[in-house]
Amino acid sequence: MKLLLVDDDADLLAVTGFAMQQAGFLVVKASDSPRALAMFREEQPDLVVLDINMPGGSGFDVCEAIRRDSRVPIMMLTARGEEEDLVRALELGADDYLTKPFSPRTLIARVKALLRRSGLETTGRTSAAGLDLDLGTLTLKCGPNDSVRLTQLESRLLQLLIAHAGQPVHADRLLAHVWGRKGGGDRQLLKQLIHRLRQKMGENPEAPRWIETIPSVGYRLRAETGS
Repeated sequence: MKLLLVDDDADLLAVTGFAMQQAGFLVVKASDSPRALAMFREEQPDLVVLDINMPGGSGFDVCEAIRRDSRVPIMMLTARGEEEDLVRALELGADDYLTKPFSPRTLIARVKALLRRSGLETTGRTSAAGLDLDLGTLTLKCGPNDSVRLTQLESRLLQLLIAHAGQPVHADRLLAHVWGRKGGGDRQLLKQLIHRLRQKMGENPEAPRWIETIPSVGYRLRAETGS
């Protein structure tokens, strides 16, 4: 399940983004209105969490633009809590709102509730290219092979690769998703994590079936693996 988080508060964006990743969500972020719309069109998220007050255009503008093309669930964030803001957000098509300040746990609970109401509640499973990843039990089934146990880090790494199967994922994005931007991950740690994951999947290091290294970019999960 992919979320787009939009807020011009860098610290809040980092904290909420990391919390949502820890809860098993894929997270993409934007800090202003133009970038938010660009990311929405590029990433096609399952839910948008959108701050009202931002540079380059308000969250109202973004909500209205999204609603012209999509029925994706939208949760608005407001620091003011004024009734006129809440009414306007709902009239523009927002599905829910949350008033700042709030805890990451509250945001996670409200997002899950909105997904349930929208019929989009995640099952905790994701799959592609003959791989079936269970985020709840941290187990991976590779084709007809028996399931293998993964660590939290391995699971988050594979989750992002599966979400973008067939497309290169930049190393920096993998680092941010797995460790968080303040988590201390580096490219050597990422390389080691890829190596361990490939071993668990029974990959041939000389000719990997699933996880392909893209020089100077990052990694890609092959969309079609053959027999």
